[in-house]
Amino acid sequence: MIRFASVRRIISEVPVWRCLHQITKAPPRITSADRSLSIKPVSWPASRLCHGDSRSTSERADSKGGFSLRALSQSPKPALYLGFSGLIPFLSAPLLMAASHSFYPELAYAQVVYGASIVSFLGGARWGFAIPAGSPAQPDWKNLGNSVVPSLLAWLALVCKDNIAEGALVVIMGLGLSLHYDLILLPGYPSWFKAMRTILTLVATFSLVATLTIKQFYPEKKLNKIQN
Repeated sequence: MIRFASVRRIISEVPVWRCLHQITKAPPRITSADRSLSIKPVSWPASRLCHGDSRSTSERADSKGGFSLRALSQSPKPALYLGFSGLIPFLSAPLLMAASHSFYPELAYAQVVYGASIVSFLGGARWGFAIPAGSPAQPDWKNLGNSVVPSLLAWLALVCKDNIAEGALVVIMGLGLSLHYDLILLPGYPSWFKAMRTILTLVATFSLVATLTIKQFYPEKKLNKIQN
């Protein structure tokens, strides 16, 4: 007991032991400076917890790859006018054949050729969107590789010169595949462009279906015979 008391007496003379002894006896005093540095619990508004961020609905839809057809009103006028004027060659062929109650293979093939050029253009548009620095679409194998597929389908549609139905079906496949790339597989375009692409693709597809329907029900005639 005498030895243990002597050891404790020696340790009590050390400043560190005295500090620890004082801490155990009395709780520390909190000053005003300590209050200012104290950590306070963070309270989040209920709306912030529900919505997650303060971005607008259209911006959140763009980041998730979604869109609304109402965004068509936000389209720039040059893109809107040029885009819908591009439907004239698609619609003129079936309208002329329906008005004359005849199927003209020359007009139908011209419609297929124009559709093939549009499909190839849509694939090249992805390259132009992904290559510039800072673009949300990276120039990787997914973006650039899948963008080559519409051009190959356009070439295949032109090869089907002797069979208009097969060429038109290949063009329809290319239009649908390009729309699937732009809306789901390869997002990054603004909402107004997605809305415009959807409407233009649907109208172009229906025009090709109308041409195939006319081919089934109307008699076939040659344009050169009419001119003679």
